[in-house]
Amino acid sequence: MFLYNRDGRIILLQMVRAIQENKQYLSDIDGLIGDGDHGINMNKGFTMYKDRLGEKEVNFTDGLTELGMLLLNQIGGSMGPIYGTLLISMAEAAGNTDQINLPLFSSMTGAGLLGLYDIVEARPGDKTLIDTLYPACCSLEESVKNRTAFDASLDAMKAAAAAGRDSTKNMIAKYGRAARLGERSRGILDAGAASCSIILSAMADGMKKVMVKEADHYADHCHRL
Repeated sequence: MFLYNRDGRIILLQMVRAIQENKQYLSDIDGLIGDGDHGINMNKGFTMYKDRLGEKEVNFTDGLTELGMLLLNQIGGSMGPIYGTLLISMAEAAGNTDQINLPLFSSMTGAGLLGLYDIVEARPGDKTLIDTLYPACCSLEESVKNRTAFDASLDAMKAAAAAGRDSTKNMIAKYGRAARLGERSRGILDAGAASCSIILSAMADGMKKVMVKEADHYADHCHRL
């Protein structure tokens, strides 16, 4: 199973809608131990990308780069550079590929994680979006080793990301405004971990919508000949 890179529009718009629908939820979480503007800022960036995209078709990797650059340059605070780096690093790992399969997507998410490690000190256990992204990457790597079907691997990734998000509730924040609260930051989800889970889940759902089975690809190729 794989997806054509050219079918990026559906995936990217799925990600946009997910952020738009969860704008208030993310700001509410952030307001408990942070500035309370995480959902607002994320929604601003993703909606701006949707407006720029308009009716155009776009490769998935090109779209990740464009969205990442927009977030990097237009969103305030730390989340713009963080998500910008994550998405751009994912796209760069794919290069100019025509097709994206499970091993490549696993490499893309792994590159996104390494890209973040270059710009942030946070690691798993520090109550940040790393706690969502890291287990998602590990899940994909495990699926590659086990030769799990691509669609099932994406479901497993979503579950791992959600579990990682939920794990931040019992952690003490070590970075950002929440770090000043110390023990009082325990008992509340990290907003970045929540938004990362939303983005990865929406990405996976969009990818499943355009996924192609090898047999279907072969049949289509024969039909074109």
